[in-house]
Amino acid sequence: MEKKKNNSWKSIIFFIIGVVLVALLVYWVMSSNNRDREVSYTEFQQMVTSGEVAEIDVYGYTVRIRLVDGVADSRFPNNIDAYCSFMSVDELTNFIDSYNDSLYQRDDQGDYVLDESGNKVLKEGAVLIEASYSYESQSWLSNILPILNIIIVVIIGIILFKAMSGNSKGFGFGKSKARLVVSSNVKFSDVAGAEEEKQELREIVEFLKNPSRFTELGARIPKGVLLVGPPGTGKTLLAKAVAGESKVPFFSISGSDFVELYVGVGASRVRDLFEGAKASAPCIVFIDEIDAVGRQRGAGMGGGNDEREQTLNQLLVEMDGFETNSGIIVLAATNRADVLDPALTRPGRFDRQIYVHLPDVKGREEIIKVHARNKPLSEDVDIKRIARLTSGLAGADIENVLNEAALLTARDGRYKITMIDIQEGINKVLMGPKKVSRVITEQDRRITAIHEAGHAIIAETLPNCDNVQEISVIPRGNAGGYTLTFDEKDRTHMPKQKLLDSITMMLGGRTAEELMLEDITTGASNDIERATKIARKMVAEWGMSDSLGLISFGEGEEIFVGRDYQRQVPYSQELACKIDKEVKAIIDNAHLQAKKILESKKDVIEKVEKILLDKETIYKEEFEMLFNGASVEDVEIAIDKKEQEKREYQEKAKREALEEKKTREIKARIENAEALARVGVITKQDLENIKKEAEKEFAELNKMLGKEDIDLNEILKNKEKIAKSEENKVSEAEIKDEKMDSEVEENVKESNKDNSDEGDNQK
Repeated sequence: MEKKKNNSWKSIIFFIIGVVLVALLVYWVMSSNNRDREVSYTEFQQMVTSGEVAEIDVYGYTVRIRLVDGVADSRFPNNIDAYCSFMSVDELTNFIDSYNDSLYQRDDQGDYVLDESGNKVLKEGAVLIEASYSYESQSWLSNILPILNIIIVVIIGIILFKAMSGNSKGFGFGKSKARLVVSSNVKFSDVAGAEEEKQELREIVEFLKNPSRFTELGARIPKGVLLVGPPGTGKTLLAKAVAGESKVPFFSISGSDFVELYVGVGASRVRDLFEGAKASAPCIVFIDEIDAVGRQRGAGMGGGNDEREQTLNQLLVEMDGFETNSGIIVLAATNRADVLDPALTRPGRFDRQIYVHLPDVKGREEIIKVHARNKPLSEDVDIKRIARLTSGLAGADIENVLNEAALLTARDGRYKITMIDIQEGINKVLMGPKKVSRVITEQDRRITAIHEAGHAIIAETLPNCDNVQEISVIPRGNAGGYTLTFDEKDRTHMPKQKLLDSITMMLGGRTAEELMLEDITTGASNDIERATKIARKMVAEWGMSDSLGLISFGEGEEIFVGRDYQRQVPYSQELACKIDKEVKAIIDNAHLQAKKILESKKDVIEKVEKILLDKETIYKEEFEMLFNGASVEDVEIAIDKKEQEKREYQEKAKREALEEKKTREIKARIENAEALARVGVITKQDLENIKKEAEKEFAELNKMLGKEDIDLNEILKNKEKIAKSEENKVSEAEIKDEKMDSEVEENVKESNKDNSDEGDNQK
């Protein structure tokens, strides 16, 4: 640590010296520019006698010269025409005085001709030389600047040579930027919804804890493990958990940290990283977003990126170069495994690839429990329902949902998170925050209401569509309104009929506009785009076209420009025309089906429109009532009732939060008073007075909240019992975890003992 500090101070000192030297060089160059040309003293005398000199400025032993047709008088002596050096001050002074004296007119007797005022008269056309004298010696800086100029050039050359030298790190450019975590606090228990992935990584942990168990059997632990999966699924968290469980040093670095402006720095950083890892073995090296440095070689447009390829080559050498079972495990994470170089993913480098998938409903439930451990949840929170509502979300999204719910609770001044807060958090993560203050015209609100009614009615009519959860004309994000649907089942395979029904539902908004407005708007642009993408994938990738059959047209993979920009389309123009016709046929059929359904449900569209314009939001239960024939008045009464219940529930939660806050304050006041009474700071009578005041304040609080005859002491006792029971639960869980850890350690010791006994018997 001390060595790193000294290196940083040296770098700072060198930087300051460099800045000073550059500043001196700039000053010298600028001062040199002011000197137009140097003349000898004899040439200067000739210029004076020929009348070319208008003004001089003597500084030290240098004469700065301004010619008659030279620089302007106002810019002199900062700007000059020429300069010269002289040796004798008296000689220069006498020469200038003699020359100026020769310019005056004289009579025949040699006397000066005087004017009416008694002043000497100059010869016709003559101009006196103005001279200013300063005989101080020149500054030491002016004398040493030429020498400093040479020294600066030499120093800069040495610095550049060291920076480009392979043996030197050049001010730390070649040093690895990996962050070393000596011990990680993350455990496998902190990672939820990835049981199979954790099981795959437990072998790595066992090897780092007890490598002899594997080496004695001749087994080779994987040198590298590549974690592949969508963003937010917990790849980095799994790597930290491996470090925390194995209790070994953890080197963490991003793929982009290897790439630098200077050529060769990336490869130098790779070498430095693995040198540090070998010194700390056994350890884990984690490279996040490895696709930044591990992309396929030769895939760069215009000749490729040699620096990145050099870095990748060095990484390949290091991963295949260190000895077997040296105790270094390389973990890497990416969501673009398709662009990685094949040499990187071959056995011997990244032997094992673990796919971290989006969590299923059970996994989401476990993830919610993990992220809700430090959050106070209300009694109405249903974790299983939240898991169903968050279908398709990754672990990071779920954590964000609960965080948004906690922020909404704090904003409202409550101490417990309710189900309403969590539902709003889900909507906020999926579609963005509400924009209640946005000014919207009545015409736009009506168009939005009709559009969303079309989506909802199609979704409720067709059997394979997702269930309608909420319909609203309140803007969220980029949308003017929304129809929120969710699928209660986590589907791995998507049936063709469900895809067709989904396309029909997406086109329901535009179709409702055509029927009710006799016009169309731009509001369906996103719906049309999503429907077209699904239809094209059905035809080109999933083989769901009757006329084209089971043929894949190679449009499934994401395009990697460096590899695919010269690739030819694997089908003819005639076949491309057929694909377009099939896509259009799917869209047209879905549009006709949506039109047929909505024409038969015009009365429902009108009802939904009216309620949305009045109440802005319709929930699942009220929409089902409306769809099944209930009147607008009955549905609005049900919505008002639900809103009233929601407000009452929120008010109750606020009152409970206020009561809990005041009770905590009163309890803390009494405990402080009891502590002061025990040490004799206050008397027992003072303590009794404080308790009476607290009971009086508590009674006033209950009266304000509408509660009567509640004993403060009983509440405090109950709260203490609850707190103790929670502490006991926590301690029991900790004891249970410790027992499990001790059992694992005992099993490892016994297996080691058995292995050693077998070895003795063989000997």
